[in-house]
Amino acid sequence: MTGRQTPAFSRRTLIGAGLGAGAAVFTAVGSGTAHAAGDSGGGSSAQRRGHAFLAAAMDGYPDHGSIRLTQSYTDQAGLFSTAFTYDNALAILAHLAVRTADGRARAVALGDALLHAQAHDPAYDDGRLRQAYNVGPYTFFDGTRQPDGFVRADGTANVGTQFGFTGTAVGDMAWAGIALSALARRTGARRFLAGAVRIGTWIERNGRTDEPLGGYKFGVDGANEKLPFTSTEHNTDLVCLFGRLARLTGDRVWLERRARAEAFVKKMWEPAGGFFYTGTNDGITVNKSPIPEDTQTWTHLALGSRKYSRSLDWAAAELAVLDHADRRNSTVPAGQSYEGVTFSSASLLANEDAPIAEFQPKPDRNGVWFEGTAHLALALRDRHAPGDEARARRLIASIEQAQDLLGAGQTVGDKALPERSGVVSASSPLNTGFGFGYYPYRHAGATAWYLLAATRTNPLRA
Repeated sequence: MTGRQTPAFSRRTLIGAGLGAGAAVFTAVGSGTAHAAGDSGGGSSAQRRGHAFLAAAMDGYPDHGSIRLTQSYTDQAGLFSTAFTYDNALAILAHLAVRTADGRARAVALGDALLHAQAHDPAYDDGRLRQAYNVGPYTFFDGTRQPDGFVRADGTANVGTQFGFTGTAVGDMAWAGIALSALARRTGARRFLAGAVRIGTWIERNGRTDEPLGGYKFGVDGANEKLPFTSTEHNTDLVCLFGRLARLTGDRVWLERRARAEAFVKKMWEPAGGFFYTGTNDGITVNKSPIPEDTQTWTHLALGSRKYSRSLDWAAAELAVLDHADRRNSTVPAGQSYEGVTFSSASLLANEDAPIAEFQPKPDRNGVWFEGTAHLALALRDRHAPGDEARARRLIASIEQAQDLLGAGQTVGDKALPERSGVVSASSPLNTGFGFGYYPYRHAGATAWYLLAATRTNPLRA
C-alpha cells in the first residue's frame, strides 16, 4: 500500500469497502482456556486446527466442481464466497509447510486452480490473475444471484465482480508466483514453473517503470488502466519471486529484475528511524505516512540483511498493541487479552468516534492484527537475535489463544467449521489508515501466516 485509497485494486481492500447495507454486526465471543505456544513443527494441536480451517475453507462448496480455491473469510464477514488470490497463495505455502500427503495434495490442487484462472480469464490471455474470485453461489445484498462456483459453465474463472475485485496487483501476482515456484520445487512439475514465469513476465511488461525511484508499479485496475503508485511491499515480494525464477530457470535476466526491485526497496529505508517507508504515489516522492507493519517484516524475510533488521525492532516497539475488554471499542470478551502489532502507524491514531467505513463499527486503536503479528513472530525467529525467540513465542501464544477463543460459531458455505479452528484477522475492529479495516472474522491469510510462523517457514527466501 502507498497511502492512497484504492478500493478495487489492493489485495488489502477487503472488509469495509463495499460491504453495503445488511452486513452483519459482529461480536467476538469465546470461552475456555488458551493453550501455550508449542514448537513441534506441523504437529501441535493448534497447528492441526489451523490446517483444518484451511481445509474446510477450501471444501466449502463440494457441489460446484473439483477445481476450487479457498474462501478467504468466514461467511459472517459479508464477502460471501470471495477467494483472494493472495490468501490462496499463502494457503498453498502453509499446506506445503505441514509436509503431509494431504497438505501436498491440497497445495497442488490450489496451484492447479490458479493455473486454471490464469489460462481461463474471461477477458485476457496474458498470464494475469485477478485480485479475487467467487468460489460458490450466493445472493448479493441487492438481491442479485451469483449462481456459479469457481469455474463457470463456459470454463472461465469466476472473477469477483460484485465487490470490484477485478484488477491485477503486482503483489498478488508475486505471491501467486512464489506459491507456484514452491510447488515447482516440491513436485518437479513443469506446469507450475511455467505459470510462475508467465506471472513474472506479466509483471515485467506491466509494472516496470523508469521513474526516478524505479522499481515496479502497482499493477492495473479492472479497466486495465495502469495504476500510478509503487509499493515497497510489492517490490519486496518481487525480490523473492525474481530470485526464485533466476534459480529455477537459469535465466540471468531475472537477476537484473530482482536487482531493480531490491534497489527500490532499499530507497525506502529511513536510517534515522530504522524502518522502511510504504512507497511512492508518483515515482518521485517518498510517501512518509502511514508506515505499515509488513514493510518492516517482509523486507527482513526477503533480504535477510543485518543492515536492515532494525526494522523488526521498530515494528515491535512502535506498532505494539495490547487489546482487552476495557479498551475503547474493543470486542474482546471480558477476562481475555491479546498482544501483538497493529497494521500501521495510522492505526494507533484512528478516530475512535467515527466508523471505519459505512455500515462498519468504530475502531479500537489497540486491536491486534494477527496476520501482522505472525509476520513479526516469523521474522524474529528468522533473525534469531538475543531475545527474539522468546518474543516470537509470546506472539504465537497470543495468536493461538485467538484461534481458541475468538470467532466462535462462524461458518464457510453455511457449514460449521471444525471447533476452535482458524485465526481471526483482528482481535477487535481496527482501522488500517489505508481506507479499510480488519475485523474478528476467521481468515485464511491470517491462519496461513500463523502456520508459517509456527513451523519457521520463511516464504520470502529466494
